[in-house]
Amino acid sequence: MQLLGTMPAQYAELTIEQMEQRIEAIKSRLGSRLFLPAHHYQKDEVVQFADATGDSLQLARLAEQMSEAEFIVFCGVHFMAETADMLTRDDQLVVLPDMRAGCSMADMADIDQTEIAWEELTDTFGDDIIPITYVNSTAAIKAFVGKNGGATVTSSNAHDIVRWALEAGERILFLPDQHLGRNTAFDLGVPLEAMAVWDPLRERLVYEGDIEDVRVILWKGHCSVHEKFNVAQIQALRKNDPERRIIVHPECTFDVVQAADEAGSTSYIIDQIEASAPGTKWAVGTEMNLVNRLAATHPELDIISLNPYMCPCLTMNRIDLPHLLWALESLETDPVNVIRVDLETTKWATLALERMLAH
Repeated sequence: MQLLGTMPAQYAELTIEQMEQRIEAIKSRLGSRLFLPAHHYQKDEVVQFADATGDSLQLARLAEQMSEAEFIVFCGVHFMAETADMLTRDDQLVVLPDMRAGCSMADMADIDQTEIAWEELTDTFGDDIIPITYVNSTAAIKAFVGKNGGATVTSSNAHDIVRWALEAGERILFLPDQHLGRNTAFDLGVPLEAMAVWDPLRERLVYEGDIEDVRVILWKGHCSVHEKFNVAQIQALRKNDPERRIIVHPECTFDVVQAADEAGSTSYIIDQIEASAPGTKWAVGTEMNLVNRLAATHPELDIISLNPYMCPCLTMNRIDLPHLLWALESLETDPVNVIRVDLETTKWATLALERMLAH
């Protein structure tokens, strides 16, 4: 078993047809011993082999239910595979086809930075702060949050969990995505003037005013994909194509979310589009692979990206056919890129997940 491996050059030399045939053969041979989940943002070449598609937590919870699966080959990014490993049994093996498939947002909050921030913030505000972390974070951050009385959130349930946290404590620390935190808290009635930003690089709180007025402390992190959408793009569409509805993900900046017609999680975006009448025109502010897939599967609708020059998520797209085939062919001999989260981290991170599900 290899916790980290380098793909042999021979895989990059195969034709697409050869790789697809070999993947199909492995899936057929392993049957229920293999579960292959793929995130919505994965390439079509990978999604075609998925046993399930969805968002990160949804797929990890599905993996937990696959009692017959010996191998979970998670086509997503590192933090997603970590969550799957924490939720599945010790005798089940979670594999990430390419260890370079990370998340820039999750990387913006490491455990050392978080512990420094927590010490500074509790010195400033006292102990009545509840930490909340987006599931797009490392297992170590989830464990920190669990150990300190907090919970995880998804973009689908962020309103419920942030509401619970605000009712349970005087203040919250929301990490690592400042935009999801700001948009959610504002929707719940927290004014922008009551939100501060923690800058982990400068190790200081950014806020103008009386710090006693702060209710929400936002970690200075963001999604590199969703920050590519801006108000100018919305204004151009309003002028040139006023009938087109604009729907965006809440990882977009506050001004973009306010200017759009609708904002919601990936699942919300998919549901709204699929429920719309034929001929409806949409501009979608989220990852390009998903936008293209929605356009291809719904020819009765007119779907474009809000940003016409948008690129897919680069880290998510590191998983491709060669890496998927390599990971699958290694399973029965010497598995590569195995994801293992230690028991102590798993205990506290799982507690943070359980608190989320309880509320």
